[in-house]
Amino acid sequence: MSANSFGARSTLRVGDESYEIFRLAEVPGAARLPYSLKVLLENLLRTEDGANITADHIRALGGWDPSAQPSREIQFTPARVIMQDFTGVPCVVDLATMREAVRELGGDPARINPLAPAELVIDHSVIADKFGTPDSFQVNVELEYGRNRERYQFLRWGQTAFDEFKVVPPGTGIVHQVNIEHLARVVMVRGGQAYPDTLVGTDSHTTMVNGLGVLGWGVGGIEAEAAMLGQPVSMLIPRVVGFKLTGELPTGTTATDLVLTITEMLRRHGVVGKLVEFYGEGVAAVPLANRATIGNMSPEFGSTAATFPIDAETISYLRLTGRDPQQLALVEAYTKEQGLWHDPAQEAEYSEYLELDLSTVVPSIAGPKRPQDRIALAEAKRKFAHDVRDYVAVVDEDEASKESFPASDSPAVSNGVPSRAIPVTMADGTRFELDHGAVTVAAITSCTNTSNPSVMVGAALLAKKAVERGLTRKPWVKTTLAPGSKVVMDYYDRAGLTPYLDKLGFNLVGYGCTTCIGNSGPLPEEVSKAVNDNDLAVVSVLSGNRNFEGRINPDVKMNYLASPPLVVAYAIAGSMKVDITTEPLGTDSDGKPVYLSEIWPSEQEVEEVVASAIGQEMFGQSYADVFAGGAQWNGLPIPTGDTFEWDPDSTYVRKPPYFDGMRMDPEPVTDIDGARVLARLGDSVTTDHISPAGAIKADTPAGQYLTEHGVTRRDFNSYGSRRGNHEVMIRGTFANIRLRNQIAPGTEGGYTRDFTREGGPVSFIYDASRNYQAAGVPLVVLAGKEYGSGSSRDWAAKGTALLGVRAVIAESFERIHRSNLIGMGVLPLQFPAGQSAVSLGLTGEETYRISGITALNDSEIPATVRVTTETGIEFDATVRIDTPGEADYYRNGGIMQYVLRSLIRA
Repeated sequence: MSANSFGARSTLRVGDESYEIFRLAEVPGAARLPYSLKVLLENLLRTEDGANITADHIRALGGWDPSAQPSREIQFTPARVIMQDFTGVPCVVDLATMREAVRELGGDPARINPLAPAELVIDHSVIADKFGTPDSFQVNVELEYGRNRERYQFLRWGQTAFDEFKVVPPGTGIVHQVNIEHLARVVMVRGGQAYPDTLVGTDSHTTMVNGLGVLGWGVGGIEAEAAMLGQPVSMLIPRVVGFKLTGELPTGTTATDLVLTITEMLRRHGVVGKLVEFYGEGVAAVPLANRATIGNMSPEFGSTAATFPIDAETISYLRLTGRDPQQLALVEAYTKEQGLWHDPAQEAEYSEYLELDLSTVVPSIAGPKRPQDRIALAEAKRKFAHDVRDYVAVVDEDEASKESFPASDSPAVSNGVPSRAIPVTMADGTRFELDHGAVTVAAITSCTNTSNPSVMVGAALLAKKAVERGLTRKPWVKTTLAPGSKVVMDYYDRAGLTPYLDKLGFNLVGYGCTTCIGNSGPLPEEVSKAVNDNDLAVVSVLSGNRNFEGRINPDVKMNYLASPPLVVAYAIAGSMKVDITTEPLGTDSDGKPVYLSEIWPSEQEVEEVVASAIGQEMFGQSYADVFAGGAQWNGLPIPTGDTFEWDPDSTYVRKPPYFDGMRMDPEPVTDIDGARVLARLGDSVTTDHISPAGAIKADTPAGQYLTEHGVTRRDFNSYGSRRGNHEVMIRGTFANIRLRNQIAPGTEGGYTRDFTREGGPVSFIYDASRNYQAAGVPLVVLAGKEYGSGSSRDWAAKGTALLGVRAVIAESFERIHRSNLIGMGVLPLQFPAGQSAVSLGLTGEETYRISGITALNDSEIPATVRVTTETGIEFDATVRIDTPGEADYYRNGGIMQYVLRSLIRA
């Protein structure tokens, strides 16, 4: 029960139903707040308990100063938690382990149970092994079940053992698309109360639901576990960036072009740790699907969330996707009552302002390795010619005779692009030449765009026009179609567009993230061999949100984000060396050149298909039994019992060591002495570089572990599928093939120097970590700017902690990863402003002492700690424990230990 200090408790009647609500109008200052802060204010009103959440907290939020830097802590209690299987499996593993720990400490295991609705969608496990054939989907699903049987059995056990925990089985859709099309409530109803739907998710792209007016963002799995167990999320009242939209998108541009433009603008502006909120008359001109696309890429901006307000467009989308009429009436009535309904005439106050005239957006792609690096499509060929020099040795004048160059290149070959045309013969006898810049992966993938009917229909219409002109994909292109829900294939079929996509090789490969998460599957053997034997810089083009180095495919060096229609266009062109805005994509059956402009569908064509082929009944049919699953899912045997029976031979699910030897009272915090550097890293090291992801290679520590446990190489599966096995994940931490550890120059991947051995020889990071831990040597990581940007992957923090890292010293941190490090008992420290490992002369070969940490034992957070080395370098590092709640987690050795102790004491 809320303390109701402001007398905000009231009743709202909608139709024949009455709901208890907490009226925002009772709090002074509420009317001028941004939409997202109003949602947080209601959260505080409803959960005010007089201790953790007080009237002072509510007054502080109501009196928010837009110009102030964040300093006031509040406790946000999300209404629900959403997970995908890569990050969700470790959550369920940890909950199962916590049940055993509670029992060992004398408590009731059944106390470990989700107190808020938790939904998990299995979408990250399907791999596009098979492509370009009618049976691709069926083959890939069967392979998926074969590889992941143990994991899926474990999740089925979790669904029966834990209350309020539901699982959407494989082959259904992508978590964020399922969320906006079905799971999102917009306004929640529980226990007779109505309140805004809010959530945290174990995937950074949880923010896709922001487009629906639902406030939520990605957190680490450890924070999500705490939220499921009733723990609020500790946060500082944030700054809010108001992003005004005016005008309308011009003909020929897509939602993808818009979101890449916004991503570039917000990255340049700087929105890390802030909320972004879209407002203005232009909002009404942004379809809901476009709003969801923009919200989806909030992590690429760097913001915590990117919200749109609720308006008539929201209600129309809820109606289209089959929500109950009473729910529609409630959403409209509640948001109007609470001042949450969008009114362009009444602008809120914001901390910072940006503005975009939608009419200025141009066709774009982004790459070759970051989503914020937008490239106007007309500049793509020229920009590729420049960027490829970072991936290919550029020959000088003396070497010119040894290389052949395209005729368009300058005779000054040092400024040109090397060409290495390698002849390839496929198994079916097809012959071609493969060169730098060849598009080897063209994937319509990811919830970012496959949730958007306009761009999906646009891609299919472009395919239709291309096929009718006699165009085909190039034979070296791996083409895949992986929509985010079954509804997509339903409207493709109804519109008669599926056959045209099939003819270009875009056969359905699965309902899941596939390429965007790194599950692109292998390239054809002949193509892979040519690429690797000749060190070719080939590329992928995908309709996703992530294109970091090493993420998409181990054979592919350069990755570009593009709209689904442009993915189809590049599959036909086959190379980034083609300017698809001015040069032909290919020739038709009469030998005439075919240009992109000739087959690009008009807005009217797209709108006519969307209007005629998409109906409310599709969503009702697709989601009628969304949690039930098919014969394969229901045929899996289900373990029983409140605690899980761990299989000692399992290589997928193992009991982690987080609670081994844990006592009810935590040990005092200690300083760090005699530490060695495990990794010295540069700028923009992402969680994709840190966290295990993608394929497992045989000659790595993880591959060696699996081989030793009797797993054949073909059954290695991916790191993501083995996230429930900490032994595999530790061995894959800091092992990304593109990671450059400066302490081991000349290497790429999971290597360091092991100073427990004479001379500090180069070693696998995992092997060195074992030696350091055996010798009792603590470890630190040195890093540059934006450390930990990217996905909110808990294993980036878990793996770091289990490798024995006690502290990370960086120039700056990404919000989620910094929080996750604390949640695993790792201390995040920041170099003094303007300083770095380079400017301080740190090589990574020193021995470190970090003193002043013990001040945390006195219930305070020290502003700085002293870092010294035996070489005489000293500096004061800023402590990035930002809230009292985070300090409690660190004192307890991590958030899970804190929650466990709290539940037992309660």
